[in-house]
Amino acid sequence: MYEGVSFIPLTWTDMRYLAPEFSLAAAFLILILLDLLLPKRVNRISIGWLTLAGILVSLLFVVLRMIDMNIGGASAEAIHLLGNSYRIDDFASLLKLVFLTGTALIVLLALGSARDEEAITDKSEYYYMLLPALIGAMMMASSGNLVTLYIGLELLSLTSYVLVGMRRKSLQSAEAAFKYVVTGGISSAMVLFGMSYIYGITGSVDLGTIAEALPRALNDFKALAYVGFFFMIAGFGIKIAAAPFHAWAPDVYQGAPTPVSAFLAIVAKGAALAAIFRIIFSTALIAVTGDGAEVFKDVFFAILVIAAAAMLVGTTTALRQKNMKRLLALSGVANAGYMLVPIGISITVVHSSNFSEFVYYLVAYLFMTIGAFAVFTVVSKASLHDEIKGFAGMYYRAPWTAAAMVIFVLSLAGLPVSGGFFGKLFILLGAASAKAYWLVAIMVISSVISYYFYFGLVRQMFMRSGNDENEIRIPGGTAIVIWLCVAATIALGLFPGPLMEWIDAVFSIKGDLMVG
Repeated sequence: MYEGVSFIPLTWTDMRYLAPEFSLAAAFLILILLDLLLPKRVNRISIGWLTLAGILVSLLFVVLRMIDMNIGGASAEAIHLLGNSYRIDDFASLLKLVFLTGTALIVLLALGSARDEEAITDKSEYYYMLLPALIGAMMMASSGNLVTLYIGLELLSLTSYVLVGMRRKSLQSAEAAFKYVVTGGISSAMVLFGMSYIYGITGSVDLGTIAEALPRALNDFKALAYVGFFFMIAGFGIKIAAAPFHAWAPDVYQGAPTPVSAFLAIVAKGAALAAIFRIIFSTALIAVTGDGAEVFKDVFFAILVIAAAAMLVGTTTALRQKNMKRLLALSGVANAGYMLVPIGISITVVHSSNFSEFVYYLVAYLFMTIGAFAVFTVVSKASLHDEIKGFAGMYYRAPWTAAAMVIFVLSLAGLPVSGGFFGKLFILLGAASAKAYWLVAIMVISSVISYYFYFGLVRQMFMRSGNDENEIRIPGGTAIVIWLCVAATIALGLFPGPLMEWIDAVFSIKGDLMVG
């Protein structure tokens, strides 16, 4: 309970710990003023580059904080701010690195494509509106209680609604924004409803206090605990577009500007997954014994069922897709299922590398997905449509770009030697060590099904002669994104060990998540 606990204000030292978030907030406010003061012809591109600079500064602060916390290779204790409402730990820092890197690449991609997007009337907002959404994602990763987590969720969601509807001259974008607002509102309501039940049975919104009160609460209020956890899982399931909560994703991805679709696929999805991970493990649900152990087993089993449904529904539904953005949306549904597996299989005596498996695959998914979206932007610009047939004959018009797309396809399909292959392999081996053999079978089946539509792209590029002879021009920013993603995807495939070992070296489930 919070009776007698006074509010703990931030000190100047605390402000230093929050430098990554404050730097993004400062950049956002400065860019709003510059947007108002600078001439329109000057500010569009300059604000894009300043947005990228603000993200890189925040990324530098996160890196410096991690170095400071892990001097000598030993994981330091978490830093608690505002009475443990906000935590600076290696769990949050690793995910912030992913979110910041992904958003930096997305801004660079937008710089190469925004000038040709006539439906976007406010191109300056197109860049700096990503900053508050990014702050929301970072808050979700660092949240120490349910209130802070919900505030971060809403900040991310509200800004994302605006970004999806940024193409104001497009009816398709307006429809996508409306659908996203409705489904996002339902998602937020379900999460908040579930949180209210957890607060009701434990008397606290602090995750550490919930962990202490949960064993007794599960004995006395088992039914209410089911309602609380299942509603939160369903609400976050909508945010990550996991089946059966995924119906909004293809329409929203198709209607949104391509860089925004990439942001939803990487940062918004990753933040919701991070929230599920922190809630499940910070509340020490795996440590519950006695009558409450039944609830713990059912919650983890529900996550695995959603993961299995996402993998199967995502891949089978994608078989009949002819629109590239809808295909990538459904690919994201399947990949959400893969990333739920390390959360759902819990921790066993023989398997405790859940977080490293999750982060490794999230990093691999970041590079292969943003790379695929980057190639798609130049193809759709040349073909003047979003259909997969726009890739026809691409090898003969842009052989190097076609080769880059093949690498992304190999990684998305999970074939050697690519980051996606080892990401899926680590998760599969983790599920096998936890004796979830039925889940291993579903992972293999869904991967095999995905070969059909992924290699349909390869067939279009190499075995079809395109009727469209328009030249494929690649802006400098887009080219940088494509080849950075290619290099990272190949590096993750050739040298998977260093990243996994580094994550294991700095992260501790007990030290970073299970301590109040």
